[in-house]
Amino acid sequence: MPEIAGILETVLYVDDLDRAAAFWGGPMGLPCLHADHRMRAYDVAGRGVLLLFPRGGSLRAIETPGGTIPPHDGRGPLHLALSIPAGALGAWERHLGASGIALEGRATWPRGGTSLYFRDPDGHLVELATPGLWTGY
Repeated sequence: MPEIAGILETVLYVDDLDRAAAFWGGPMGLPCLHADHRMRAYDVAGRGVLLLFPRGGSLRAIETPGGTIPPHDGRGPLHLALSIPAGALGAWERHLGASGIALEGRATWPRGGTSLYFRDPDGHLVELATPGLWTGY
């Protein structure tokens, strides 16, 4: 098998690009790498990129100087998990509360990790997970 080195990008499709950008760049604190009318790109700890596209806005191929990007889109509430250090769990709970973001759930895993769950403005389920959730993390 050829090697896979990791997941580079995660995409969320949103109803209001500016509203979503305010959430991910605001209380979530992700630095914006790229912003235009078509998308936003956010750095995730230097290990990945979160892309935001308007729902229904990428249903046609995009021609770039480097080649063609095929159409894509998504519907419904999606899920993504962001890794956080174990020592940051309490700080994240306080920060989310102070930002008016309601926790929807909390789980402690058999390996010892803990997950916090909440929604972004488009209803996507966001998870913050400490080490111990999966083998290798």
